Amino acid sequence: MAQPVAKEVAEHGTRIFFYNNIRTNQVIYSLSRTLNNVASLAQLPFLGKKTVPARLRKDLWHPFCLVEFPRPSQGLLAFRRLREFRRLHETSYPLSLITRAKGQLLPKKQRGKVLMDQKANSIADLAAVLQLQKEGWTQEHVQTRERQIERVRMQKERGKQKYRRRDPQGPPEMGVEGVRVRWTNLLDAEFAETWPEKVVHDGLTRHRYTAALPLVEGDVEQKGGKDVPAPLLDAGGKPGLEARL
Repeated sequence: MAQPVAKEVAEHGTRIFFYNNIRTNQVIYSLSRTLNNVASLAQLPFLGKKTVPARLRKDLWHPFCLVEFPRPSQGLLAFRRLREFRRLHETSYPLSLITRAKGQLLPKKQRGKVLMDQKANSIADLAAVLQLQKEGWTQEHVQTRERQIERVRMQKERGKQKYRRRDPQGPPEMGVEGVRVRWTNLLDAEFAETWPEKVVHDGLTRHRYTAALPLVEGDVEQKGGKDVPAPLLDAGGKPGLEARL
């Protein structure tokens, strides 16, 4: 049975799904469990011949990470920052990344393969985004937002606002309380040097083609026909002993 539209809209932005291509390690971020062909392909840059497929193949794109946020504003902000960071990886990479030991550039085909491999970068970017959310807004950003709110209020009082629109709100709430990251392979978390201490890391059941359904509080993973709690990471952001065995 499909969820009510109002509930889906209210939850939009509370989850970010990470998909990667098992051949090229390209990464696509999605706010829904299923990938939209047009919107997803728009995230992939053209890096040479056959670097952008004509359409997405379900057998090649697998979910490897799910990030859950307590508030939609946090998830939408993280989604935007992840897209911005990846654009920097694709356009502002060091020249040494695509050069050989003798200083010669790699062939065009090999350069495309190197630049398409963004899985490790996406995980490191996620840790950096969560760290930024932990630190909160800078004073400069808060002051800028306050000036925007004051300018809109003055325009309304003077009757210069031509269109009716919602009043701008203050900066959305920040922090990492209640943020949970779920992995199909817990060792992928080690691509990032550090994680905020309050971020919880869980396991994610492997599903074909689409990501697993988000767990409700108190749910457990199914493994071998038995209910087994999802393995956690230790306080330092590294898989614990049980996860390594």
